[in-house]
Parts: sequence; C-alpha cells; structure tokens
Amino acid sequence: MTVTLRPSAARGHADHGWLDTRHSFSFADYYDPQHMGFRTLRVINEDVIKPATGFGTHGHRDMEILTYIVRGALEHRDSTGEHSVIRQGEVQRMSAGTGIRHSEFNASANEPVKLLQIWLLPGRPGLPPGYEQKQFADQDKHNRLCLIAAPNGRDGALTIHQDVDVYAAQLDAGGELSLPLRQGRGGWVQVVDGTLTVNGRTLSTGDGAAVENAEAVQFVAESDCHLLVFDLA
Repeated sequence: MTVTLRPSAARGHADHGWLDTRHSFSFADYYDPQHMGFRTLRVINEDVIKPATGFGTHGHRDMEILTYIVRGALEHRDSTGEHSVIRQGEVQRMSAGTGIRHSEFNASANEPVKLLQIWLLPGRPGLPPGYEQKQFADQDKHNRLCLIAAPNGRDGALTIHQDVDVYAAQLDAGGELSLPLRQGRGGWVQVVDGTLTVNGRTLSTGDGAAVENAEAVQFVAESDCHLLVFDLA
C-alpha cells in the first residue's frame, strides 16, 4: 500500500485580488512537473472569489469539469444557453467536449464564494458539450460516502464521461468509513475542512492524498471533517 500526501501548504498559490486560488496540481502559471495530476484527475483548484467578481467568458475543450460549492453561490452562463446559480451543497458537471464557452461570477454582492473546481480527462475526445447540476443534502453526506458523480449517473449522481466515482462525506469526530478499491484502481482524498487519518496518515484542511495498491481507503475522523474522495481507474 502506498499513501502519498499532498500537503496544503505545498500547493500552488495565486492571489489575484478578486480571486485567491490554490492548485493541487499544475495549472495556469503554476507548473510543477512532479504534480501534473493523478490518473485521470487533472485539476483540483480551491477558489475563493470576492463578491460581485468572477471569471469572464472563456473557453474549454475535452474536459469533464466539476464545480463543488463549499459556501456561497456562483452564477454560471455558457454557450449552450445554460444560466443558473450554483449554491452551497450543489455540484455542477460541465462537459466541455468539442468546445464550450462560459462565465462564472460570485452571485452575491456581499459574501465571498468558496468552491473546488475539478477537471478530469474525458473517456474519449469530441463529446458533445453538456451541463448538469444537482443538490446533495448534508444528511446524505453525514457519516457516509455520498456518490456525487459516476459514469452512468447511478444512484442519483451526476453523469461523468470517465471511469471515476466521486464521493462527498461529512464525518463527525470519531467517525469511520471505508471505500473498497478494486484491483488496479487508485483513490484520491481531498480534505475540504477538518482533520482525519487516511490509511493511517493524518490529513488536515486543504491536504490531499493518493492511495494506491490498497484494498480500501480507510477514514477515521479526528475532528468534524468534510472531504471529497475519488475512485479512479
């Protein structure tokens, strides 16, 4: 079993004034050849956007993009005609496919919005652009792994075009969970908030970890904690 930690303090960091962002993997002006992604997981950015600011219209291709709102609300518009506000507890999946243009703005004039933006390589290039958004209630994540994205959208999850299962969980202090891993698969854990052990290694807010050559990813919460978990081919 191998557990490789990605400490929060070691992430790439940029403060643009309106945007404070931290990169678990190489992104934009932050480049680290040792941290280019994990399997098909290419980007995990922790973004805090100031009120009434955001990303102007820009384009993407051939990427599966998940937006996970930690607090606040984000207004989204794209070239498929979608216009929505993504609020705390909601998750958006945008398939860039053959090409999509979109903008994202903090929907509040007073409060910052905090989110995780996640990019995964698609199972194949040239997919039609697509969009999906769902609410996942806190009680569905309470002391359990709540499936938020999966290849066939099973169990009410978002449909993602890659062989990956993405879970969210909110554990009480002392809570324990286990995610079995089939042979050849790997797990990535991203701590949104709190402290826990992952297969015996301690992670805190902002930390990530890759788990490989293990039969399961084991979690024990040392404090109340909030996390995302990826089961990747």
